[in-house]
Amino acid sequence: MNLLLSSAVALFAGLMMTRLFKVLRLKLPDVTAFLIAGVLVGPFALGRLNIPGLGFATMDQIKEVSFLSNCALGFIAFDIGNEFRLGQLRHTGKTATVIGILQADTATLLVDAALIGLHFILGEEKLPLTVAITLGAIASATAPAATLMVVRQYKAKGALTDLLLPIVALDDAVGLVLFAVSFGVAQAMQGGSVSLVSVVLNPLIEIVCSLILGSIMGVVLTYVEKLFFSNKNRLALTIAFVLMTIALAGLEFRIGEVRIGFSSLLVCMMLGTIFCNMSEYSVDIMKRSEQWTSPLYTVFFVLSGAQLELTVFKSLSVILIGVVYILVRCLGKYFGARFSSSVMKCPPLVRKYLGVTLFPQAGVALGMVVSAQALGMIRNIVLFSVLVYELVGPLLTKMSLEKAGEIQQPGTDAEHRARFEKKA
Repeated sequence: MNLLLSSAVALFAGLMMTRLFKVLRLKLPDVTAFLIAGVLVGPFALGRLNIPGLGFATMDQIKEVSFLSNCALGFIAFDIGNEFRLGQLRHTGKTATVIGILQADTATLLVDAALIGLHFILGEEKLPLTVAITLGAIASATAPAATLMVVRQYKAKGALTDLLLPIVALDDAVGLVLFAVSFGVAQAMQGGSVSLVSVVLNPLIEIVCSLILGSIMGVVLTYVEKLFFSNKNRLALTIAFVLMTIALAGLEFRIGEVRIGFSSLLVCMMLGTIFCNMSEYSVDIMKRSEQWTSPLYTVFFVLSGAQLELTVFKSLSVILIGVVYILVRCLGKYFGARFSSSVMKCPPLVRKYLGVTLFPQAGVALGMVVSAQALGMIRNIVLFSVLVYELVGPLLTKMSLEKAGEIQQPGTDAEHRARFEKKA
């Protein structure tokens, strides 16, 4: 009961924080408000009062409701699948693929170079070489959730937005491969031997299996929905399939060294892609889904804020490494996107602002940290960077879309009432 109450308080706190932002005339994205609300209801603020139901007293309590975050990430990936409609991909598919791969690789190479150099300055104790190499791969990942929320809130449309969402989705696949290779090399350096299976085969199997599972679920969903004649029932069926897909993506099998697993983000993204390209009802269903998932996304970001561990600020070495990681990753994302978009002859505004919209980082990076937790300090460095990226990243994304002329301002409550009365 206390966890249910805490979840309700988290949702309430996130919504009230957006109202406070409006009262104070802070032109910040709702995502930022949700994250700040999460910090307030987390273990380092209200949670310290240890009042049952009023915030989360420990990280373990947040983990007990982590299924809400997993569900939200699944629906976010499903929504992003909507950006891979064949009609749209004919115009942006090749460009998004080239930019997605090149900017991710650039960020990884620059972060690797900077942190390896810092390793020789600080020494093995402060920054192990294995940590430096692995952090480079983690730098490739971008947060699809924050980006999607900003695009939705401000109803962004245009050449930049059309490229942004497919590129963010591709980051997941590219990041998985880069991380598997880098982490495999790091493990070998710690005393093991380099395994071709763990470095190359396992990540490829995960990507292929994820795409196959998502495709199968998408085809089944498309045909089963034809049995229903109400879009309300079709929406309910879609929600059931997304939840089912999230659950199936948690399965894992091992045959010797070979690991057969799935990426929840990739599986749900493929589910959304197949469904949106095959189903004649997909446009209406996706619009209805957006209304249904809005509270779920709010809870997701509030819980993300609550999980940010402020204790990382105690270590000066973590802060130094984190600052270098943040700055160099941003440079890699910016110049990687700028160079690759120039090669693909994108419009000037896309070249100028695309890189900035790729700064946010959270879910996928934290998932990589779970796999690499044996490397110790890597968790604190990534947590520090996520804290900065999640608070600043959505604002930078909003500003870039605004300067690119792709944001339709939502307007004030008075303006909304005036428009409503005029229509009436």
